[in-house]
Order: sequence, then C-alpha cells, then structure tokens
Amino acid sequence: MKVYKTQDIRNVAILGHGGCGKTTLVEAMANVTGVTSRMGKVVDGNTISDYDKEEIKRKFSISTSIVPIEWRFWKINLLDTPGYLDFVGEVEEALSVADGAIIVISGKAGVEAGTERAWEFCEKYDIPRVFFVTDIDDDNADYARIVENLRALYGKKIAPFHLPVKEDNKFTGYVNVVKMMGRKCTDDGNKFEDVAIEDMHLTDELQAELEPCREALLEAVAETSEEFMDRYFDGGEFTIDEIIDALRQNVNDGNVVPVQCGSGLYNISIENLVKTCVEFLPSPIRDTVKIFGKDPRTDKEYNVDYDSRRPFSAYVFKTIVDPFIGRYSLVKVCSGELKADSVIYNYERETEEKLSRLYVLRGKEAIEVPELKAGDIGAIAKLTNTETGDTLSLKSDPLVFEKFELSAPYTYKRYAAKNKADVDKISQALQKMMEEDCTLKTFNDKENRQLLMYGMGDQHLDVVVSKLAAKYKVEITLSKPRVPYRETIRKKVDVREKYKKQSGGHGQYGDVAMEFEPSGDLETPYVFAERVVGGAVPRNYFPAVEKGIQESVVKGPMAGYPVVGVKATLFDGSYHPVDSSEMAFKTAAKQAFKSAFMKATPVLLEPIASLSVVVPDNYTGDIMGDLNKRRGRVLGMNPVGDGKTEVVADIPLSELYGYSTNLRSMTGGRGTYSYMFDRYEQAPSDVQERVIADNASEAEE
Repeated sequence: MKVYKTQDIRNVAILGHGGCGKTTLVEAMANVTGVTSRMGKVVDGNTISDYDKEEIKRKFSISTSIVPIEWRFWKINLLDTPGYLDFVGEVEEALSVADGAIIVISGKAGVEAGTERAWEFCEKYDIPRVFFVTDIDDDNADYARIVENLRALYGKKIAPFHLPVKEDNKFTGYVNVVKMMGRKCTDDGNKFEDVAIEDMHLTDELQAELEPCREALLEAVAETSEEFMDRYFDGGEFTIDEIIDALRQNVNDGNVVPVQCGSGLYNISIENLVKTCVEFLPSPIRDTVKIFGKDPRTDKEYNVDYDSRRPFSAYVFKTIVDPFIGRYSLVKVCSGELKADSVIYNYERETEEKLSRLYVLRGKEAIEVPELKAGDIGAIAKLTNTETGDTLSLKSDPLVFEKFELSAPYTYKRYAAKNKADVDKISQALQKMMEEDCTLKTFNDKENRQLLMYGMGDQHLDVVVSKLAAKYKVEITLSKPRVPYRETIRKKVDVREKYKKQSGGHGQYGDVAMEFEPSGDLETPYVFAERVVGGAVPRNYFPAVEKGIQESVVKGPMAGYPVVGVKATLFDGSYHPVDSSEMAFKTAAKQAFKSAFMKATPVLLEPIASLSVVVPDNYTGDIMGDLNKRRGRVLGMNPVGDGKTEVVADIPLSELYGYSTNLRSMTGGRGTYSYMFDRYEQAPSDVQERVIADNASEAEE
C-alpha cells in the first residue's frame, strides 16, 4: 500500500443500529475499490471486518475493525463499528480518530434506536456525517418515510442527494439531486447509466419531492457567500463544481447532512458512496477542529492539527491482544511522520523503543508500510508497555494528548472459575482482555468474598465468557452478585462475658464488662473507648480487647455482613495474675460483641445509589412507574434537550440488578443510565428477613 498525504486521507466511521448492514456495506466498498474480487457475507462468516471467531459465531460485529480502501488518488480508512449497545466502547474508540461518518439505515427497518445514538455521537464529537439507506432494492424499503422521519428528528439540515425510483414496486434507479440527472439500472441490476430525468418516468409524488429537495440544496449553496446569495436571488445558475464545493463546506460544518441510497448486498450505488466520502467528508485537516497536545515538561499546550512539519506524535486509540494474531497498538498519527525505523517515546510509561516494522491493518491482515503521514491510521506490533489512550512522541519533543473518555460499565456479575486450578490463568486472560476492551473491568470484592466483572450489558459479559473458553481455554460461571449490605445496632446494651479455660499448667482467663451503642457514624465500623477504674482490667490488655472488636465487625452476627456504626466501651472486668493473656481478653471481647449485638436491636443497612436515567420525553412515565416498583424514590426531572429528560432518583443498589436489560426493553434501546453509591439506609423488614434467610441457606450449603 502506498503512502498517502494528509489531504488525501479520509477516516470514516461506519455507524448504525445493530444488524442494519454496516459490515455488508464495508464489504461492498472494499469490493468496488478492488480490495477483494468477491464479496464476503456475514452469514457465511467470511467478511473482512468480522474475522473474530466470536463474531463469526454470533453473526454480528463485536469489535471495531479497520478496512483501508484506495480509490483513485485517495485512501479511505473505514472503521466498521458494532451496532449493539453492549459494545459502545468500540464505537467511541473509533470516533476518537474518525473525521467523518456514514450512518447506515436499513431501508426495511427504517430509523432505529442505533440510528439516533449514532447521530448523538456525531453531534457530541462534531463529526460530519452522511446517511446511507441500504437495501433500497427490497420490496419493503420505504425511502420517503425514512427521509420524513429524519427531517422530523433533525430538521432542514437533512438533504436527500438521491431520490430512488421504483416501477411496479421494483427499484429501477435514482435521481441525483445534486447533478439533476437520472441513474438508471442496467439489466444486471448493479450497473447504472446516466439518463435525463425525463427518462426516469417519475411519478407525480416523486416529482413533487424533487423540487423542494433541489431548492434546499441551492439555498445551502447560496448561504456560503454573498456572491452566491446575490446570484441565487437574481435567478442565476450554479455550476456543478460550485454546488459540490459549497455543499462540502456545509457538510463539514454540520449544516447539511446528505442522504443517499443503494444496496450493500447487491453493490448498488456503492462506488457513488465512495466518491461521496472523498467529495463531501473532510480530510483530517479541518478548520473547525483543533488538536491540542501538552508538553509535560512545561505544561504548555501546542496546536498540532495533523501538521506533517511538526515533530512526530500519535495517539493510541485501540489495542488488540489476540493469542492468534498477536498484540498491536492502533495509532492515529497526529503530527509529523511515523516511519518503520522510528524511535518512539511514551512519556507516561517512560519507555523508548525502536520500531522495526510498521503496519496497516485490514481486518486481521497486517500490511507492512514504510511510513504513515499525519492523519493516517496504522498499527505497531509488540509495544508491551503501551496502553489504549497513551501518547507516542519523541523523547526530544515529548507530547501528551488528553485521553478519550469512554462510557463507564454499570452492569456487573459475580464470576467464579469452573476449575479452581484455572484461577491464575483466568486472571491473566482477563488482564489481556481488559487491555483490549477498556469497558471491561474486574474487581476483587474481598469484603463480600466475591470476584466481580463489570461490562456494558449482559451480552457483553456473555461474550467475555465465550472468548475465555474459545481463546484462552478456561471457563467461568456468572451469577448474581452478593449485595454489600451492612449491619448495625439501634439501642444501647451492657454485657459481661468471661472466657475461662483450665487444662493443666497455665490456663486462659479474660473477663470484660462492655457497653455497646450506636456511634452515629455509618462510615466507620466501630469506635473503641474505655473507662475502667481501679485497674479492674490492666491497661496492657486494652489493645487485645479492641482487637477482638476489630475482628468481630468484619462479619456481623446477623447475616455475615460487615458491621458499621458501633461504639464499644470497656468499663469493667477482672483478670488473673497468672492465667490472663491477650488472647483470652480478645476472645472475651468477641463473645461480648456477639452477645450484645443480637440484644441491641440489630438491623440490616442496604446501599442506596443515586441514579440518573436519560430517556426520550415520552418514556418518562414508564421509567418512573418502573422505579417505584423497584423501591426507587424519584427526586426530580431535568430537561436535557433534543426531546430528552433526565430522571433523577434514589434507589437500593439491589434493585439495579438487571436494570440495563429492562431499560433497553422499555425504551427500545433509547435510554441510558448511570449511578453511583450515595449512602446506607435501614432495609425494610421484609428485605431484611429475606437476606437473613438467603444467607442462612447459603451457610448450610
């Protein structure tokens, strides 16, 4: 593959709802540009993008794949992203390096939740975009309805560049609104010939749609300069080049979003889409986007803007750690040039390495290249100390870019090894998977004696289990996590406990009189105090008594959960000059704690989370009703724009298990949520009884 200059590069993310045809479209674009001689199919498991065994088995994308294609004088790096919400981290990684996007819409399914999510991402990261309606040849495809829905959602900026023509409900071609000419299908179905619009036999309905579409495009052109505005009002004409240049500016600014149509499966109008990527989507150099890096030695910011004349810098946006294809750090060159023999420096890891080879990945195929210019995307093998989000630069000119923020995982489950001998292997395998997938997290919850796995949804966690078995030959089971309840007391009690043991020779003797009461501080396990008078208990045994309390609060007497908010005061006792020991007083204190705890009106405390749910306005009623069923308390609603509302509530953490799946079901995938621990509250009596019974049955097992 040849080396391309920055202005000849297009980095285009392929976005859309799961199953809408993104991977098929990428396959078609690779085919029409000569990358492949025959198109692969998702159902056959032979596409360039979905090469992972898990993707082939499930028949949908799990990871972002890069498919560079070359067309005439340009290189287009296609970033094929997953459509399902559980793999949103992969989409965000792709968007961190994308300069444009194609949002794919199924002509049959129409605008879906994933379509709207893709638009929101493009808005958030200021990425110019194009809609491509695929499956246009299908009998059930309804292009007019899709355009109408897009306009209802996003207003006048939606600009159909194509209007499909059907005769007897069969797709026969389309009108190119920009060039005002027809494109008619030839006999083999995926080849087109230019014809006059009059020869397309437009229906009255389509003719009526053509005029406003054309007028909207001309208005957009007129608004780019005073000269064009004057010419427009004077009834003058614009040349094709003037129209394309003006529309390019509007598309780059986000004022116009083209809508085109075709079919990825049958290669209909795919070359035209490739041309659109070059003509209307920007190169990495954009006036509206500035790329800043910071010199860590001086904290001074520099504007690099994909300038090949500046010293080298690159951002690591993704890591691949695969036992079959190896480890690759995927980078976007932000300034300067990256050559195969470069010496690169990672300031954050304080490591300097000399490269031997430089690659461009096309699916799982690694293509060796001599260099990459600023704005291009490539891969470096075997950078063991480099992680996703790191910056690579020169030791003489170090630079650090701000890390791209990914969505946080909120779905979690308990996991355990099927075979205890595999525990270390599982830990190592998960560490590699977390390097590759930044939305996968694990946590050792020692307090509740469980290992937790966090992901973006149940499907995400299921894929992790499947990958562990297929790639690393280890198996785990997932189960409902143990909720981190707490135990405390509600009243003050006095107890006296004596530990006495005689077995010949020195015995054991420890006698304590203690007072237990609520401390009022639920963030601290216990407070220890003493008011012993007259030396009833020698001072040197006080630490042993406290040690007994310290060990007791780890696992409460009621249900085995940690104890909080207890004040223990030693006020009396007795000792034996020969038999007393630290161990005896510690044991007596533990006995006193257990005895007093069950007399002091023990209660279970449950963790309360502060929850934020963002949904379209018409779902707020359903959300609040569901939260009430989950014992949630709605605290308020805040409008967040774009027809969405944030519902804020307090909710027991135990009630959030499975919430991700429920929320998606209620909102058709349009709702998002986040939460954080807020405080502990006393659990209702029915919850307390159920938890105690569950833990008792667990203990018996």
